Amino acid sequence: MTRDGIALKADLLGKKYGGRGQGWALRECDFALPTGRVCALVGPNGAGKSTLLALAAGLLRPTEGTIEAPDREHLAYVAQDKPLHPRLTVADTLRMGRELNPGRWNDATARRVIADTLDPEAVVRTLSGGQRTRVALALALGKRPELLLLDEPMADLDPLARHQLMGLLMADAAEHGTTVVMSSHILTELEGACDHLLLLHGGRIRLDGPVDELLAAHTLLTGPVADLAPHTVVESRTTGRQLTALIRREGPVEGPWETRDPSLEDLLLAHLRTTEGAPA
Repeated sequence: MTRDGIALKADLLGKKYGGRGQGWALRECDFALPTGRVCALVGPNGAGKSTLLALAAGLLRPTEGTIEAPDREHLAYVAQDKPLHPRLTVADTLRMGRELNPGRWNDATARRVIADTLDPEAVVRTLSGGQRTRVALALALGKRPELLLLDEPMADLDPLARHQLMGLLMADAAEHGTTVVMSSHILTELEGACDHLLLLHGGRIRLDGPVDELLAAHTLLTGPVADLAPHTVVESRTTGRQLTALIRREGPVEGPWETRDPSLEDLLLAHLRTTEGAPA
């Protein structure tokens, strides 16, 4: 934990990559993630999600601004490529995790992730992508981190394995109060698991806050084409004389509208489809 109940905090955070054709991956990012939250990190390809997670893990240094996170002893990071030693067996890999994390390692948790699915004597280089994912998650959870950073963790898994591991991950986080930041393109995977949202677009934070508060602030409406002021229109589509729009409310919604509460998928897709996003 950083301070005052905040697990991860960024102040005017920016990261610029050198070289021709490269530029700012992140710019002027401000957020403070409370401890114990399960945060969905969402954005299109190239939005800066992996860069933000690598900065939080201490693998990159900011070009400008600051990011505060627990030290490496209390943090675990699973990258997209799941880097593991190819010549070690699964059992040796978990043994290495135990020896590198004395006093914190929980062998039962690590073995629960691979139970009944992997041969402990299997060599890492012979494993499939999904099997490597299980080993990487076993290492991360076995460390008992305060902050768990996951970059597209379930992409290599089949739907059944993804459902199983997501359930195990959420149960473990709830039991131990672990703060989780998880990047994913599978929106339905995030809907039932995450209670906080960070949406990146163009290297900047477009939405930040508890999921229930963000959903409560938005309304989906359908009706005749009309002026929607003073509300912020996130996205609108017109078919003939019929308007469908997602708005961020600025007071009561008045007019001949049919309204409904958006789902998390409605909210994310609308903000991802618009080029500028709504004010954070």
